[in-house]
Amino acid sequence: MLRPEARCVFHRDSGIGTADVPPSQTVRWRAVVRVLRSPFDSLSCAIFPSSCALCGSPLPRFSPIPICQTCWMEFPALSVLGRGGCVRCADALNSPAASQSPLALCRACRLAPPPFVRAVSYGVYQGRLRDAIHVLKYGRLQPAARGLGRLLAEAIAQLAGEAPSEMLVIPVPLHRRKYAQRGFNQARWLAVEALRVLRNSHPQWKLTLAPRALMRLRQTESQAGLTPRQRRLNVRGAFSVSDRSKVQDKNVLIVDDILTTGATARAAAQALAGAGAESVWVATLARARRVYRFDGEPVYADLPGGEKAIAAEGASRPGSGSSSESWLAPGAGAF
Repeated sequence: MLRPEARCVFHRDSGIGTADVPPSQTVRWRAVVRVLRSPFDSLSCAIFPSSCALCGSPLPRFSPIPICQTCWMEFPALSVLGRGGCVRCADALNSPAASQSPLALCRACRLAPPPFVRAVSYGVYQGRLRDAIHVLKYGRLQPAARGLGRLLAEAIAQLAGEAPSEMLVIPVPLHRRKYAQRGFNQARWLAVEALRVLRNSHPQWKLTLAPRALMRLRQTESQAGLTPRQRRLNVRGAFSVSDRSKVQDKNVLIVDDILTTGATARAAAQALAGAGAESVWVATLARARRVYRFDGEPVYADLPGGEKAIAAEGASRPGSGSSSESWLAPGAGAF
């Protein structure tokens, strides 16, 4: 599993070329650099102390990624959690038995099959991973995209051998007004870093970044805090392909930071499929998982009242303690 190096904020690769140096000398030279760099890092951290952007703990060394190693270890991958999900959209299923089936589909994908072949994600949108995405997206901490992009690369790598060998990689676009306000597109940052990793780990896979192939026609309301139905209406008809010839008969990979109800992914995939794309796939850094409360109400942690409902219901269950995991069962409510 790829893991980003979490040192200290200002540490960078020396950038020294070693292409013409024999391998044995290269190893010795790198060892010397590490020895010389160590006291410098310690001194620099003492003069310019830096803290982890997520937990606030002091960072022992300089690094372009201001997140400590402990926080990185608290980003559990979906595979590590061992929870089966829908083979199409990766959402949680309505029963443990259903999750054991290799062809299990959630209720939403059974009733309304999405216009994409498959969606994959690195981890669950909760805890430190959610905090890291917020730091990147709202805190404008671009260095975090380097480490998070590595995790996105792990998600995309799940499609290796299944997805086509040549694909256009299209980050979900922002409307021009939103882009002017924010100054960047976090989906593009993540895509750039992920492709940098995949070029080395999967050199045979031809993944071409096409950030302008898809455009957002109108400024939509932020999806955060909207109900599933509001999300669908919010992005309906919001995307269009700038040049149909660029996606005609092409296989496309849509990249974004979060997949919640799948409304944005469906709308973007629909626009690409309508423009003649051969197939559309989706990869995101995080996946919000749907759960059922015992009263039968489906809940997403990032939808209105979701976290409060989960925490309150979990605390009220006898013997549940402080964790809601003991009573929450994956569900497949309305998409």
